[in-house]
Amino acid sequence: MSETVDVYWSFRSPYSYLVTPDLVRLAADFDVDVQMRIVYPIAIRDPSLVFDPANHNKALYIGRDSRRRAEFLGLPFASPKPDPIVQDFATMTVADDQPYIYRLSALGVEAQRRGRGLAFVSEVSALIFGGTDGWDQGGRLGEATQRAGLSLGDLEAAIEQGDQLDEVEANQHALAAAGHWGVPSMVVREEPFFGQDRIATLRWRLSQWGLARS
Repeated sequence: MSETVDVYWSFRSPYSYLVTPDLVRLAADFDVDVQMRIVYPIAIRDPSLVFDPANHNKALYIGRDSRRRAEFLGLPFASPKPDPIVQDFATMTVADDQPYIYRLSALGVEAQRRGRGLAFVSEVSALIFGGTDGWDQGGRLGEATQRAGLSLGDLEAAIEQGDQLDEVEANQHALAAAGHWGVPSMVVREEPFFGQDRIATLRWRLSQWGLARS
């Protein structure tokens, strides 16, 4: 008996980055199929849920907490350069022109379609949040894609005229239907587990169902 674990995940979320090693271990330890369901960051979907121009405490706390959590987990961490979202942090205004996030999201969807979604987001999020300045420059993204067992050129060709961004929108509706809005959210048997720190709870639930590999 195998179960599908749908993981709602974004390329701008530090907590999405921090959960990926645990997801790799989850896939190894349990009889589950981890499906990466890429969604846009909240700054694109609904910035009012997080970003208040008059109060930066939420954004500041996320930065502090994600660094602390990375240290706790023993993972490298740095603010992404460039940020996958172009945003003015003085006003919290999100720019109309977004050269990174739509491309990354489409690539993530296509990688999942090819059965390498978890490997792709693991490598690319480590590139973005692991301290590499200019992660978008040179051949860095291509090398990360290759480590995930894929070709960046092949992915780029597929998304040029593809419907991957439609799937991102569908994933967002599915996340809402599952009863949540945030990332990372793991959903199995219609039960959502929100947050990087809920992996242990998810493992407990999967163990209850007898899905641990012997």
